[in-house]
Amino acid sequence: MSGTAAWAAPEQRNTVRSRGGGGTWWTLLRSWFAGLAVLAGMIVPLASATPAAAQARTLAYVTNAFSGTVSVIDTATNTVTDTIPVGSRPEGVAVTPDGTRVYVANSDGTTVSVISTASNAVTATITVGRGPRGVAITPDGTRAYVTNSISGTVSVISTATNTVTATVSVGMAPRGVAVGSSVYVANPGSNTVSVIDIASNTVTATIDVGTFPQGVAVNPDSAYVTNTNDGTVSVIDAAGNGIAATIPVGSSPLGVAAALVGGANVYVTNATSPGTVSVINSASNTVTATIPVGSLPQGVAVIPDASRVYVTNVGSGTVSVIDSAANAVTATVNVGDGPVAVAIGTIPVLEQPRIATTLTLKAEKKKEEKGQDGRGVMAGGGLALKARLTTGGEPVDGKPIEFTTDSVSLCTDTTDSRGHAFCKVPRRYDDEACYTATFAGDATHGPSTATACTRNHHGRPAPAVG
Repeated sequence: MSGTAAWAAPEQRNTVRSRGGGGTWWTLLRSWFAGLAVLAGMIVPLASATPAAAQARTLAYVTNAFSGTVSVIDTATNTVTDTIPVGSRPEGVAVTPDGTRVYVANSDGTTVSVISTASNAVTATITVGRGPRGVAITPDGTRAYVTNSISGTVSVISTATNTVTATVSVGMAPRGVAVGSSVYVANPGSNTVSVIDIASNTVTATIDVGTFPQGVAVNPDSAYVTNTNDGTVSVIDAAGNGIAATIPVGSSPLGVAAALVGGANVYVTNATSPGTVSVINSASNTVTATIPVGSLPQGVAVIPDASRVYVTNVGSGTVSVIDSAANAVTATVNVGDGPVAVAIGTIPVLEQPRIATTLTLKAEKKKEEKGQDGRGVMAGGGLALKARLTTGGEPVDGKPIEFTTDSVSLCTDTTDSRGHAFCKVPRRYDDEACYTATFAGDATHGPSTATACTRNHHGRPAPAVG
């Protein structure tokens, strides 16, 4: 299954204050920091809804807030393979578990763009609340939850119909959202997390956390919430909805993602002074490593096998790729302007339609050579079959053609530059009525057959059949 992800952002210029470390400090963020993303991710194991017979690729989808686009990164090569225009100021992004669609929240408005991963094009636009920021999708892929920061609500989208089926009131200025057994919504305006029951779409708990909570991610036991103004992460016990731990991290923590395999670490982006990622051991709830990345890191996501972590750097216009074993950046990918969030999915690679082929067949009797005694000896004579393989009228060369009669294989020949393949029928089969040429097809060309008959049921010559 693929990961789901979300992000959230303040509405205006903010003075970020820390209450830790004995003393107060502040950093006035640049005006565009008001739109920075906070990614909340849930990464699930390698099991996928993708059919076992289908090939698949692991792709990262990055929202570029200032470009109005989504960059598609092939994680096998760490290269951008496509750039998709979406709505105004895209922020939150999530991939469906089956890898067929990507949901993007366009924060400068009231819409969510739905991208088909097969075509890398927007196939639907859904109206939600005002200022949509975060997106997360249920593990069964049936619903998407979108936080509306201005409306103070969460829109529930049916992914089957791409329509809003419920609207849930939550705390002030909701941003990050993640889905596990429940839906967790970070409300920076009220310093709380709202817990939504998936079955009823009602708020069942409101949990006090740190100051200005933005990102949220889940694993089976806990929810992790970044408190931007505290420089901490609150760990919520999923069973009782109490605070199990408060973990100091870097400066201005924003994005968070939880891996479910490979040690099950939690990764937190620290936006300022300098840009880093804190690695939290989820068993001990302690920071085990701090990794320098690009400028103003925001979104974060983990690939399904947890071997790499992808971090969006708003200030650099890049994505840092972290090797989780070495806890070091091994690649930097240039993307669009203002990359704020990232979601990773296992995307099915659909088989491309094969090129249609046409096969024709002719059966011709060759003249007998006469021996000195006047009898036909068939030297150089007999029945010859000639097939021609084409596509769109153009010859196809280098393809094997099998010649048969009554399911008996006579010979196989490879088409030449003119698309021709030949078979001299063995003498014991040269008096059969009909012969068949078959091209079985290959990865790029479809199969085709042709039949030629030398006699009809009256014993007269029959025309060739293509």
